[in-house]
Amino acid sequence: MSESSVSVVKVIRCIVCPTGCQIQAISKGSDIIFEGYTCKRGLEYAEQEFYEPKRILTTTIRVEDGFLPLIPVRTDKPIFKEKLFEVLIEIAKTVVKPPVKMGDILIENILELDSNIIASRDLAKK
Repeated sequence: MSESSVSVVKVIRCIVCPTGCQIQAISKGSDIIFEGYTCKRGLEYAEQEFYEPKRILTTTIRVEDGFLPLIPVRTDKPIFKEKLFEVLIEIAKTVVKPPVKMGDILIENILELDSNIIASRDLAKK
């Protein structure tokens, strides 16, 4: 295989452990190989990040008659990075009423992505 058919497509910093390996996704012909990881979990992370990146979304939801006007929330599972904006739009349409307990599901199965929006803290009424 010639040098001209090999190129780094993407560099991924692994966040699975404190080592923080710098993993390279390298194109060799029609294949993508990964180099620079030191454990199996690093390889799995790099493959996931390269092919289908996902994120835990953290944001806030408006509260009606609450002690605070907003409550912090997050997804309970990672969602596809490309869907983050759509999820934020859906969350912006939502207003919750207290009392809310940390871990309560405020939006179930958002956009049918198999992830719930859950409260990140307790919130009482005014």
